[in-house]
Amino acid sequence: MRHRIAFAARRTAHTVALEKISLVPINGVGTDFCERLAPCLEERFFHKFAVEKPLTLSPTQANAIRRQFFLTTVFNRLLAAYPGRNGLLLGIMGSDIYKTSHNFIFGDASETDRVAVVSTYRLSPAFYGEPEDDRRLFDRTLKECVHALGHAFGLRHCYSARCAMYYSHSIYDTDAKLTYFCEACDKRVRANR
Repeated sequence: MRHRIAFAARRTAHTVALEKISLVPINGVGTDFCERLAPCLEERFFHKFAVEKPLTLSPTQANAIRRQFFLTTVFNRLLAAYPGRNGLLLGIMGSDIYKTSHNFIFGDASETDRVAVVSTYRLSPAFYGEPEDDRRLFDRTLKECVHALGHAFGLRHCYSARCAMYYSHSIYDTDAKLTYFCEACDKRVRANR
């Protein structure tokens, strides 16, 4: 009897782990880039990732003075574009984003709305006057996606500078992080599912 209960619990946990997370390319991010991200994120979260059709936000929806998109505006547009979705939404955006009290952010999430956004704008080596480097851009984006999804699953910032949940004050912090959670954050995220 215990064996059947344990099997049923594992089966239920496996079913929950297969919840779909939709990757949405926004404003200049290609679907091929998101298709490269999907298997890496599946490996870390044990969820199925599906790349959706691209979404375009009009420049008129950006802050005209800052030339950045407000995070809440991006969240609202994503939620409006996918109203009947089942699972989390993760937008990968080519435009710069900010939120109240932050001049810019690499990404963030709303646990309540089950939506996350990562901007590649400041993750690109070209932003810092360096040569284009697709591998570096991909690695940085992966780290920030893991970070944003960690918030979507209820994690807070971590004090371990190597953990994906460490807050990036600059691109140097992002470069120093791993693409995985530390052991403590990994246990927390699995408990929150």
